[in-house]
Amino acid sequence: MDNQHRKIKGYRELAQAEIDGINAIKDKGTEIGRLLDALGDILGIDKRALAIARTELQTGLMWATRAIAQPESL
Repeated sequence: MDNQHRKIKGYRELAQAEIDGINAIKDKGTEIGRLLDALGDILGIDKRALAIARTELQTGLMWATRAIAQPESL
């Protein structure tokens, strides 16, 4: 559905530079996620620390995306 974000409260139109920035964040997140997957294959790696790294990565990417999108507060 085109323009479905217009039907969701708190969303706004984004400029092309903002869209490009969010897509770059998502691409980099995928790249680093694959790296973390590969690191998980290292014998003896601390799986808990790696899981924390993944969680913190997700949190950081979410905040970076939010910094661009600037959704309305609810």
